[in-house]
Amino acid sequence: MRVWRGDAYPLGATYDGVGTNIAVFSDAADAVEVCLVGAANEIDPDPADEVRVELTERTGSVWHGYLPDVTAGQRYGFRVHGAFDPANGARANPAKLLLDPYARAVDRTAIWNEALFDHRFADPDERNDDDSAPYAPRSVVVNPFFDWADDRLLRTPWNDTIIYEVHVRGATMRHPDVEPELRGTYAGLAHPAFIDHLTQLGVSAVELMPVHEFLHDAHLVERGLRNYWGYNSIGFFAPHHEYSNRSPLGQQVQEFRQMVRAMHAAGIEVILDVVYNHTAEGNHLGPTLSFKGLDNAAYYRLMHDDRRYYMDYTGTGNTLNMRNPYPLQLVMDSLRYWVTEMHVDGFRFDLAATLARSLHEVDRLSAFFDLVQQDPVISQVKLIAEPWDVGEGGYQVGNFPPLWAEWNGRYRDCVRDHWAGAPHGLAEMAYRLTGSSDLYESEGRRPHASINFVTAHDGFTLRDLVSHDHRHNEANGEDNRDGESHNRSWNGGVEGPTDDEGVNANRARRQRSLLATLLLSQGTPMLLGGDELGRTQQGNNNAYCQDSELSWIDWEHVDGDLLDFTRSLVAFRREHRAFRRRRFFQGRALHGEGIGDVAWFSPSGAEMTDDDWGAAEARSLAMFVSGHTQELDRRGEPIEDDSFLLLVNAAPDPVTFTLPEARWGEGWQVVDFGAANHGAAAEHKAGDGVEVADRSLIVLRRPT
Repeated sequence: MRVWRGDAYPLGATYDGVGTNIAVFSDAADAVEVCLVGAANEIDPDPADEVRVELTERTGSVWHGYLPDVTAGQRYGFRVHGAFDPANGARANPAKLLLDPYARAVDRTAIWNEALFDHRFADPDERNDDDSAPYAPRSVVVNPFFDWADDRLLRTPWNDTIIYEVHVRGATMRHPDVEPELRGTYAGLAHPAFIDHLTQLGVSAVELMPVHEFLHDAHLVERGLRNYWGYNSIGFFAPHHEYSNRSPLGQQVQEFRQMVRAMHAAGIEVILDVVYNHTAEGNHLGPTLSFKGLDNAAYYRLMHDDRRYYMDYTGTGNTLNMRNPYPLQLVMDSLRYWVTEMHVDGFRFDLAATLARSLHEVDRLSAFFDLVQQDPVISQVKLIAEPWDVGEGGYQVGNFPPLWAEWNGRYRDCVRDHWAGAPHGLAEMAYRLTGSSDLYESEGRRPHASINFVTAHDGFTLRDLVSHDHRHNEANGEDNRDGESHNRSWNGGVEGPTDDEGVNANRARRQRSLLATLLLSQGTPMLLGGDELGRTQQGNNNAYCQDSELSWIDWEHVDGDLLDFTRSLVAFRREHRAFRRRRFFQGRALHGEGIGDVAWFSPSGAEMTDDDWGAAEARSLAMFVSGHTQELDRRGEPIEDDSFLLLVNAAPDPVTFTLPEARWGEGWQVVDFGAANHGAAAEHKAGDGVEVADRSLIVLRRPT
């Protein structure tokens, strides 16, 4: 096999139409071999059919060469020669075939065998020199060329954004209108049946649960389970091969691109949930698949007193070393690749606080955030943080830099507690409804920084939230010990399916109240995929390992009333700028009206007092939202809307609200969301009494 000098940049395998340049970082290596497995596009090559080519050129810490005979579809990996001294952080072992950290595609998942580990199971201190090639996943050289036509990033303004969190496989595995061979794939997401659902629902973006190449943990495979959620990345440039209905020899890349192009054509952005805080190699007892064997001490945070062990801020065994320039470059190159070459519109960063750790503490001015801030590509897309990790001081809601939005865990907890009847007073609920200015305004951020959600993948679905007082995770094989231990008491002890019409009506009302709260709050709403359909996981609130009908969206048993209600809510939000402001409320008089842009009333019709705000048992309040937004359109004209009054009753009994005096509005019209209004009269005047059913809300409109 011929090899030429090649270039040290870009890293990875770069096919130019004639041959392939190979470049890989390792400061720990004495020698690096690139190993070609089988022929290009060979369906099932013999692992023994391996050609090893030494990369003799080294520029700094990058080993490189150009292979003029290597084309797209070629499987490859690396073997690294160097020191093996785990106690000092060195784990080079040429018996292990290693994935390219920059691989654009991976051909298979790991076939679990002791050969994948650098130690013996019986004795972790004994080196294991068994060849891992028959069991290891292999990198694939990819054809980079794709006809994007006129596709480009959509750049939907934040205040117009509604996010739909969904799993690639779970979205269409049970969809009757999607061809069987396309279900559960990128092509399934691109199918007109699924895209039509999104457009009719009215969401502006899908947030895909992890699509970076990931592994199914050995302990799950042994129990007949799978890593369904995918938070176990091993390839930060490669779309997961099992989500493609085509050959895994690079075609998954083209299928992913076709999906993005189809979404963009429908006006829907694609946001990726990305996991850069750790890898699937785990701790010192985990497998050697890529980073460990290439340069363990560079890629991972190691314990200072014994470098055999790994610092773990994620609960998964290891933490990427964001203090080293090469892991930093890896993450930044990956992000830039997904934007420029795959056309994704943004990212949600799993356990993002981990990326901010410089020494031990979370540092918002860490190198990673500095790099993002100055990057001309990444800084211009949507950036969302899951603002916590499992380390000390890891809960950082409200503390990320101005470019970032955050999953607002305090919003989720407050809204759920409020509608479940938890005693906490009304003041925090008011903050959550108005965009959480207590968390974001002091740093010059906008309401969109708050990603508001009531449910997400890691917990109960909306239907299960109002149907179960306790988790039911028995199918996970952990004796129901995993996941959150309990839920607020929503049902008086009546759990799961029931024929009791009163219980079912109560559950339906609570689902609608939670959805209405979410979509009428300032900030950026995020819906959990399937909640609008009444999806259930039978009370499982930790379905991370359930790649089955338990987790997949059930398209045959849809709650049509709930779907219609959600569609009408989304359409209402999109029609009214008053509920998607670019700036926080000021609370002061506007335009000479003598009234503020937001105001709060007790059920008596009087403005809230300090005693009202502090009443721990209070469950009901009214919120006035002015249509005077203080915002200008692109032509500099003021944006005006109707004004609204939200009557919110989370009490267990009906409450009659007296409408405020005439200066707030002489005539009010009930906004028709269907069943949520429970027969309320269509029109009211100042001073009228309006009865609001238990655990429900009504929206009144005052035309401009």
